[in-house]
Parts: sequence; structure tokens; C-alpha cells
Amino acid sequence: MEDFLMSIDFSYDRWEKIKEDARLWWSGELKRPLIQLVLYGRDPGRPEPATPPITRSVIYDLSISPEEVVDRWDYDLSCQEFMGDGFPHQWADLGPGVAATFMGAKAEPAADTVWFHPEKQQEICDIQLQYDADNIWLNRIKEISRVAMERWEGLVQVSMTDLGGTVDILSTFRPGKDLLLDLYDHPDEVKRLTWDIHRMWWRSFDEINQALQPINPGYTAWASIYSEVPYYILQCDFCYMISPDMFDEFIKPELAETCRRLDNPFYHMDGVGQLPHLDSLLSIEKLAGIQWVPGDGKPGITEWPEVYRKIRKAGGLTQLWGNFNTLDKLSEQLGSAEGIVIMMGAHVSQKEELKALLKKYGAL
Repeated sequence: MEDFLMSIDFSYDRWEKIKEDARLWWSGELKRPLIQLVLYGRDPGRPEPATPPITRSVIYDLSISPEEVVDRWDYDLSCQEFMGDGFPHQWADLGPGVAATFMGAKAEPAADTVWFHPEKQQEICDIQLQYDADNIWLNRIKEISRVAMERWEGLVQVSMTDLGGTVDILSTFRPGKDLLLDLYDHPDEVKRLTWDIHRMWWRSFDEINQALQPINPGYTAWASIYSEVPYYILQCDFCYMISPDMFDEFIKPELAETCRRLDNPFYHMDGVGQLPHLDSLLSIEKLAGIQWVPGDGKPGITEWPEVYRKIRKAGGLTQLWGNFNTLDKLSEQLGSAEGIVIMMGAHVSQKEELKALLKKYGAL
């Protein structure tokens, strides 16, 4: 075990600094951005396993054991260095919205994605969702998590899988335009199923965390912001297609309740169609921050200063992916880079020049 742990370029002592700075960042007391910088191309100091790099299709391949999954992750992490606020992390990615399978949906993994379908098409009034504690994919996630805890003993942060948004999960069972029409024709049924899914979502969240805690250093999700206390990045891609009034009626109450139950909730705001809901989102008292993704074909993430100003004015935090040019531009637009967490990647050959940039922002 010790040899494998030493192959990853990190230490338990470094976790103390990660935790301290993250604690200050979440509370608004860290007067700099969090910069999670990962360098690729390090000599791993161990042989490459036969298991291929872990993709969604590999996770769904039951002939590959949880031990083989975690060993491949270990090798890939050993090829990385972590600078600034970066830390080693991994997650079992079975596709966005995998919690639908815990409630009766079928998973159809493809080369680079996963499709989720209901076992049969039903009218919304006939849908009765049941939680399947013996679901093969739920137990696959839990078993991989258990093996990771045993292998790394808290050196690596293992993230929560992408459970999906509550109403997005509902749209798995009422695909296409069906759910949109249900908002008009069967609003009470939409709300019934939303709250049923809410309860099952939380059951799966708690069960998976039981496999991760208390060994895991803390909490992360597919967007790997570190938190010592429960964190998740929430979403509702479905709300791209609805009005602010419908958002407030059908989405916001459940979203606000989930935020109330999490210590550090974030929201994945994906695409310009969600901008009409930003004010409503920022009015949710417990929502800590926003991840803004403009979407394909739209101006890049530095071209939306009015969005970031609105988030900051409301006291919210911001997460994004980019580089130091991204951070420089946002800092210039906003007056500082406080309250931002940015994920960056680079090659190990750039290490020395990146040190100077980290120093500029107080992250070294």
C-alpha cells in the first residue's frame, strides 16, 4: 500500500493547507481566488496497468473489477502534479443523471456518453417511481468508492457521481415535449414526481456518501470544488425551455430545499436560456455560487462580466475552467479575482513559469 501511495505526488500534510484555504474561500474570507492547477506528464514511477483509461464505457463494463478501475485511476493520478490549490481527485462517471437508473430507468452507454430511457413510456399520471436499493449501477458506484477508500486511505478525494438534477431525472421518464406539456396539463403530477425524486435523490446521495466517509478528505462533485462539509453542484438543464414563472413554480421550491440541506450548494447554469432564471437563483438564501457555462457557439466565459458582477453583488461564488489569461481578464473586469475558483491544466514542462503566476495571485 505504501508504495502505491507514494507514487501519487501528494501528501496528507498538503491536505491541511487545502482544507484551510477552502474553508476561508467558502466563507468569503480568502482574499484571493482558488486556483486548482494540475500538471500532466509526470513520470508515474510505476508500471502502466493493462486496464485502459477509465471512460464511462469502461465503468459500465462489469468485466473490469472495481480494483482494476481504482488501480488505473492511481496510475493516471501518478502522472500528475498538483500546484496551487490543486489536489488529487477522481469520480465514478456513469453519465449525467445516473440516479434515474436507481428509480427504474435503463442505461445505454455509448462511446462518449450515456443515454437513459424509461423501461416503458407512460402517461405522467401513471408513473410510480420506486427506489431500487439493489440497482446494479448504484452498487457499482458504492463498490468502486469502497475500494478507493481502502486503496488510498484518504490521500485522494473521491467525488460524488453525477446524480443529475431532480427535474432532469423526471424528464428521463417523460422525454421530449411530454414534460413541457405536463406543466400545463398535469402540474400537480409534475410536482408529485419532483418531490418523489427529491427523496430518492437524497437517499442515493446519503448511501454513496456512507461508502466515502469518513475516510474521504471531504466532499466534491463532478466539478471538483473541495469542501470539508457536504457540497454538490445542482442543475436543471430542463429549465432552459421554461419561463421564469414556471421556474419559480416547478423548479425553485425543490432546488431551495436541496440547498437548505447542503452546506455548500452550487448551481450549474448551462446556456443562455438559463440567464432569465439568474435573479431567482440568486435569491435562494443557501445557494453558495454559480458555475456559468455559456454554451456552444456563444461568446467565451470572459465575455460575460455582467453575469459575474451580478453573482458577486448577490454574495455568490463562481467556478469556471480556464487559464491565467482567463483569470487576469476576469480580475480586471471585476476589480479582483476573489470569490472565483478556477480549474486549470498544463504540462509539467511549464512548471517554473506557472509558479510565478501562482505567486501573483497568492496561491504559492
